[in-house]
Amino acid sequence: MNKKLIFLDIDGTLTPSGTNTPPDSAVDAVKRAQARGHKVFLCTGRNLDMLSPLLRYGFDGVVASAGGYVTAGDRVLFDCPMTDFQLEKAMRLLGENGVFRTIEAKDATFGDENLGEFLANAGDGNSELVRWRKALAEKLNIRPMGEYDGRPIYKVVIMCLDWSQLEPAKAELEREFDFCIQDLAARGCLNGELINRKFNKGTGVKLAAETLGFSMEDTIGFGDSMNDLDMIKVVGTSVCMENGSPQLKAMSDMVCPSVENNGLADAFIKLGLI
Repeated sequence: MNKKLIFLDIDGTLTPSGTNTPPDSAVDAVKRAQARGHKVFLCTGRNLDMLSPLLRYGFDGVVASAGGYVTAGDRVLFDCPMTDFQLEKAMRLLGENGVFRTIEAKDATFGDENLGEFLANAGDGNSELVRWRKALAEKLNIRPMGEYDGRPIYKVVIMCLDWSQLEPAKAELEREFDFCIQDLAARGCLNGELINRKFNKGTGVKLAAETLGFSMEDTIGFGDSMNDLDMIKVVGTSVCMENGSPQLKAMSDMVCPSVENNGLADAFIKLGLI
């Protein structure tokens, strides 16, 4: 078979949400696929700092910050932080309406100081919320917003109680930013992220494929939530995890078992990658 370029979301796909440890079956499947000449990239909303614990497994590149930072091996292919003006406007409009904000640089993450209290009282319901709650609880480098030092920011993660809190920001920012809101809403909590329309996971996938000389027909994407949609739409073969969004499942070519039930290894076998 033709060599494939494979893209893996992290939370809820490669790892149980909020963790940095893939099942042994997933690690083995990735290594066996690479041994057969396939390339395997991480494709995630996480910034480089938050995905870095997974780099020890030997991935061939990363599409990080939802496409805002892309590498292949040691090469940086794309690097597109927000402008200072964009960040100031987004933070002001969201803050004025009680939206809880977490901002992600390449090498650090900063959250509103009362975000932990807000999450503790919010319901469960999707992988992104679980990841942020665990990240706060385990102190995975999410620093207080007051420590933000002006370094470039790629993405703003948002959480609030009601859609009306987002309307002022959407009215001003929607031309420049995609408001990607999870369709698996937690009880009493809307959560999602502002992603610059200059990039997304799909543009990162295309850039990596072009750089490495793969046709889009030979790309495969694995995801579980609606922030994987842009990846799922452009890859040659799309796979959604059983634990994932019903909407994403309906759009994907294939549904595999959940991450906890060795879903990646199962799919790699069925797709003939190993």
